[in-house]
Amino acid sequence: MGGFMRTALLLAAMTAIFVAAGFAIGGQQGMLIAFLVACGMNVFAWWNSDRMVLRMHNAQPIGPAEAPRLYEMTAALAARAGIPMPALYLIHEDQPNAFATGRSPSRAAVAVNTGLLELMSEREVAGVVAHELAHIRNRDTLLMTITATLAGAIGMLAQFGMLFGRGQNRPNPIAMIVMMILAPLGATIVQLAVSRSREYEADRVGAEIAGDAEGLASALLRLEGAKPGRVNQAAEANPATAHLFIINPLSGLRMDGLFSTHPSTERRVAALHALAGRIAPNPVPPALVAHSTSGRPWATKPPPRNPWG
Repeated sequence: MGGFMRTALLLAAMTAIFVAAGFAIGGQQGMLIAFLVACGMNVFAWWNSDRMVLRMHNAQPIGPAEAPRLYEMTAALAARAGIPMPALYLIHEDQPNAFATGRSPSRAAVAVNTGLLELMSEREVAGVVAHELAHIRNRDTLLMTITATLAGAIGMLAQFGMLFGRGQNRPNPIAMIVMMILAPLGATIVQLAVSRSREYEADRVGAEIAGDAEGLASALLRLEGAKPGRVNQAAEANPATAHLFIINPLSGLRMDGLFSTHPSTERRVAALHALAGRIAPNPVPPALVAHSTSGRPWATKPPPRNPWG
């Protein structure tokens, strides 16, 4: 199915959930208001969802002056992927993680947490960046970012539904309670439909871009192992964005069950190990490796003004 058709179906599904929530909360009038709001939000999400998500996580733009090595690595991997160099953002967050956003490869961005750069080797960072570039090349980022925006809106509508039910036309409170549960649940199911399968595909394509499936596998294990004890406050405040990240940033959601936004790390790593023998080795460019004096060039906390110089 083409990217445009997937996006259209996603917008239709999220709009239907939004309208159903409006009907349960405010009857026909609530349904009409919800439909008009949903149409406006669809337009807003198409043009602004990427910037909104970056603001949610306090991401700061960085360039070659602030992060020359990370910039050079990303540019080299983007050239391999056959896409334009994305904008780079830094999130001051101890939990190691990363995500990509943007409605097209020409308007894409990759955001990385400082915790990821401080913890990982250059080989592992290359694997993570390549995974995010795979999402961009596969045009997953538009779907995933719009889903985050609309799922968050549906959750807010259900949570604050009581405000729409005042007066003589106040709906059945039982129906409102049910909708407060089912609307976010429906939004979550739609999220899963565009999230979990895309992670396996981005792992595969990312490993091919990096020319190193084992590097990405090592990165995933390190990310999962470092998550306990490091709470991502911005992600906890905006759980609808959890599926954007390479590893689920939310605490307490490590199962590979129905309502996990990501496949289990063990299954992803196993798939990468199986893939390793079928990928021609082509690791991080030698010029980048030569810059490093140790296995983990970002292990020491960098100075604030020139963190990866």
